[in-house]
Amino acid sequence: MLLLTSEFPPQPGGIGKHAHDLSTALTQEGKQITVICDTRSKDGKEEQEFDAKLPFEVQRIPRNTWLPFTYLKRIKTALKQSKSHEVILVSGKFSLWMVYLLKLFRKQQCIAIIHGTEIQLPKPYQRKFTNHCLKKCDGVIAVSNYTASLVAPLALKSLKVIPNGIFPPKSEGLHTLSPNLQLITVGNLTKRKGQYNVIKALPTIKKHFPSLQYHLVGLPTEKEEMEALASRLGVSEQLVFHGRVSEAEKELLLQKASIFMMLSEETETGDTEGFGIAILEANAFGVPAIGSLGCGIEDAIDQGISGFLVSPEDVEGISKSIQDIIQTYPKFSQQAAGWSQKFHWEKVVQQYLAFIHETVSKNS
Repeated sequence: MLLLTSEFPPQPGGIGKHAHDLSTALTQEGKQITVICDTRSKDGKEEQEFDAKLPFEVQRIPRNTWLPFTYLKRIKTALKQSKSHEVILVSGKFSLWMVYLLKLFRKQQCIAIIHGTEIQLPKPYQRKFTNHCLKKCDGVIAVSNYTASLVAPLALKSLKVIPNGIFPPKSEGLHTLSPNLQLITVGNLTKRKGQYNVIKALPTIKKHFPSLQYHLVGLPTEKEEMEALASRLGVSEQLVFHGRVSEAEKELLLQKASIFMMLSEETETGDTEGFGIAILEANAFGVPAIGSLGCGIEDAIDQGISGFLVSPEDVEGISKSIQDIIQTYPKFSQQAAGWSQKFHWEKVVQQYLAFIHETVSKNS
């Protein structure tokens, strides 16, 4: 199988993490995978060291300052590699757009994996071309029911919802509640990831948990803006910025956290949360979660069991949800860990294999 993806580790990004984990899971099932993606670091050394440890082949396209040149190299490499693969998986905006050329020059089965951000693009011509490419796909996998709803008007010939998966952490076990409330969000510091909404709720939460801390883990894209908001609200001392961290460091922070917060919202450009895999990663450590209604996060939280779904602007509702979790923390912690097991890759990958087999058989 050939996987074309717009993101790939070691650089951060949810689409990239999904591509990496899916490739790993398919390889564990005995499938031969080749991944085509970009080199995003300046010298490429970080990617070279990362790729050398992978059990599958990765072909990187160096990013050129003139982006069209990079796109042309992606297309050339994809067309060349597609000759020797029966199935082509595409993930991310530009990878999906390549379906147009792949179906024009190749007879291989093309299956798109859609996350949400590539569906609600800001410009009409982008959305129109994306829809055109989706209709050309032999099959489409949506990572959540919310994402599937975004393409429902297209009446695609083959659409399947398959959730994102997680690999169980090596250090499983029930989470121990910290004496002080420790909230955490893992993700790029942007409006979509919802850190602003957590900060806005902190003054109310602080009334019940005076010593609380809010840990922000991820690229500090809008750190200064968040610091300014916290200063205006008088909660600067509650914020702890960690920046980009390693997987090992992230796991340590999750083990110390009380509740995972993902109060995502749709941006003005239509960017939205397609699933919320970071929630399940936290759940696996026994950390309950509070997330937003009206997006893909609804599939990642079992309401009242692994945590709560709330309106991201409902400050009182957010505060009450935190109090409810803390009051019966052992129960929520155990339930969150149990919920996460439903999303282990060993189970999720079987859904991928079944859908791929069905698609190939149907179109052979």
